[in-house]
Amino acid sequence: MGRSSFMKIAQIAPLMESVPPRLYGGTERIVSYLCEELVAAGHDVTLFASADSITSAELAACASQALRLDAGVKDPLPHYMAMVEQVRRRASEFDLLHFHIDNVHFPVFAEMADRTLTTMHGRLDLPDLLPLFALFRQMPLTSISMSQRQALPTGRFVANVYHGIPEALHSPRLLPRADRYLAFLGRMSREKRPDLAIRIARAAGMKLKLAAKVDPVDAEYFAREVEPLLGGDAEFIGEIGEREKTEFLGNAEALLFPIDWPEPFGLVMIEAMACGTPVLAFDCGSVREVVDPGVTGNIVRSLDEAVRILPRTLALNRSQVRERFEQRFSSRAMAGGYIELYESILGNSSNFAAPRRAGVSGVRTAEPTYARQAGLV
Repeated sequence: MGRSSFMKIAQIAPLMESVPPRLYGGTERIVSYLCEELVAAGHDVTLFASADSITSAELAACASQALRLDAGVKDPLPHYMAMVEQVRRRASEFDLLHFHIDNVHFPVFAEMADRTLTTMHGRLDLPDLLPLFALFRQMPLTSISMSQRQALPTGRFVANVYHGIPEALHSPRLLPRADRYLAFLGRMSREKRPDLAIRIARAAGMKLKLAAKVDPVDAEYFAREVEPLLGGDAEFIGEIGEREKTEFLGNAEALLFPIDWPEPFGLVMIEAMACGTPVLAFDCGSVREVVDPGVTGNIVRSLDEAVRILPRTLALNRSQVRERFEQRFSSRAMAGGYIELYESILGNSSNFAAPRRAGVSGVRTAEPTYARQAGLV
């Protein structure tokens, strides 16, 4: 990661899940990995999160438990506002405040924007966001893929930092597996298209195992479009935690990622790669920045193409899949990118320059070659 100046850093995490989450929860997981790497690098880190979080950083509890697990919570907004106020009262203690809570903090921290960074973890192609980000142009933003930021030209993006996970988190499974199956991991939602994953596997004559969370908002979709397809060669095993992922993904022949929305990053793709498992993904959102065709997986645009390309994907070298993950998507690489950015924001780096135009970073963007190859810059 290299040497860096000692910094006191606040990490402000979502409250819906603990850090790290017990089961599903991408943003909270990334915040956890980032905190651990920053502490290991010698920085003084305070994590603002729910009290059931586990971290090497100092924990500032902002809710008694993850809001999703608290039956008494009907509206999460008051809890977020209370957390924002807690951070505001302690703001002078830190060199930099790194927010992971979308935009709820903008009005409170606009006047100290030069000591903040906000990583946008969600989709940005929503019309309601445009006037808000135009109003708060002073807030420095980080994208998690170059494709994510394209829909928000009014945002002040100062860098792009891809997600990363610890290299030791998942061990690669390189030997042939007796129970040959494809994997689907994520949410049972329309944009993730588990129904399409079932159809692809079935058309290819392969078994599919689906490990997924069913949110209340997705219950109708699951009951109407997914559940009737289950059974026999399509097994729904429910929501799984981090400990189960290595076996689930590592024993799979490939991960199916047939998304139908502008996915900002797609953490499950690099989780599969860490296990040595190739990815067959649909060409949406960040996929072209994450999947290296012919090395870590392949990219398709239709069910027919997916079925046709699947054998080629299964034949990829699993050792090379793992090697490319280590090169591009480790948590150490992610933390190194953020440390460089923190120093730039605080004026400790001679490499800092103001953004040249809306949507283009003045700080070195992580791995620009891959973004150029994807036609995104």
